[in-house]
Amino acid sequence: MEINKKVSEALNSVREKTPLVHHITNYVTVNDCANITLAIGGSPVMADDINEVRDMVSLASAFVINIGTLNSRTVEAMLEGGKRANELNIPVVLDPVGAGATAYRTEIAKRILDEVKLSVVRGNLSEIKTLYGIETQTKGVDSGETIDENADEFTMAKEVAKNFAKKLNTVVAITGAVDIITDGETLYTAHNGHKIMAKITGTGCMCTSLIGSYLGAADSALIAALAGITSMSIAGEVAYENLDKNNEGTGTLKSRIIDGIYNLNENVIIERGRINEE
Repeated sequence: MEINKKVSEALNSVREKTPLVHHITNYVTVNDCANITLAIGGSPVMADDINEVRDMVSLASAFVINIGTLNSRTVEAMLEGGKRANELNIPVVLDPVGAGATAYRTEIAKRILDEVKLSVVRGNLSEIKTLYGIETQTKGVDSGETIDENADEFTMAKEVAKNFAKKLNTVVAITGAVDIITDGETLYTAHNGHKIMAKITGTGCMCTSLIGSYLGAADSALIAALAGITSMSIAGEVAYENLDKNNEGTGTLKSRIIDGIYNLNENVIIERGRINEE
């Protein structure tokens, strides 16, 4: 319950501070990322041109890099923005969407890791394993692997996350059926969410935007990552429970996830949050 309280305090901080969260993200989910940022209490900006990225990052409380739809123009803006954020001690979160799917995508993700100091890296198991250096399978930009909490793979995933976090001196979050969040020392597993969320494009991207919002207001990157993931997962649960199963589906679900974030409060987090420290 103590960790749920810390997450709820982080939510209150976002809503008090209204952090400006600068995104360079993908055009498939850019509107969803903007709306989820607004719903949690942040202020989104989606400027990706290299001619203004340094100025825009300078105004921000956090910077989100999402490589979902890569092109050479935005890659340079991502790197320039990340370096500017580092100069100003503005936290940066990377979503390495589809790392491992193509050589170019993997190369760019690793280049960002090398050239930008990151506060949080959030990805699925395949993406994180690829960046860590373990051969894996991907299916487009989706994970080819899932985490079974009772399998040896789950133990391996926790070790990969911890070791990678230590190597990068950052927070690594692996999202899936069970989420793993660690700074290399402390490790949390989070157990909220619903499998139907995988049927909606952009739930991972929106989760990263939430982490960016929390990073812009919280003192701890570890708590920010945990709070973003827990918030998204609880909203997904609530959204699914509120569906009329006879005539509503994934379109309504996405809207209700955003509603769930907008209506999220301290009581909901404390009552519903299922977080373990390991």
